[in-house]
Amino acid sequence: MAYRTFRPRPATRPIETAAFERPTLPGSVVDAVLRYHDEAQDQGSGRTLLRLSEKRLRAPEVKKALGKLAQRAANVAVLWNEDESQIIQVLEAA
Repeated sequence: MAYRTFRPRPATRPIETAAFERPTLPGSVVDAVLRYHDEAQDQGSGRTLLRLSEKRLRAPEVKKALGKLAQRAANVAVLWNEDESQIIQVLEAA
């Protein structure tokens, strides 16, 4: 009877994330939405959805704050809790 030698299997790589995922949103974009937003939609229960309009994105102070990230900021909305003065969620359109 022949014995087989034990060879450990090579380590497998973890499954990589999908290629279509966007990189992490820079904090400067969220900060700009909070500072310069000109659209606020009441969501009820003390929550407000904050956004930058296309017109506001062309304003000099907003362009200076965002630089090359201005186009990405056009797709970002921040759900803000008025009662607690804190961010509930940051949303980014695909």
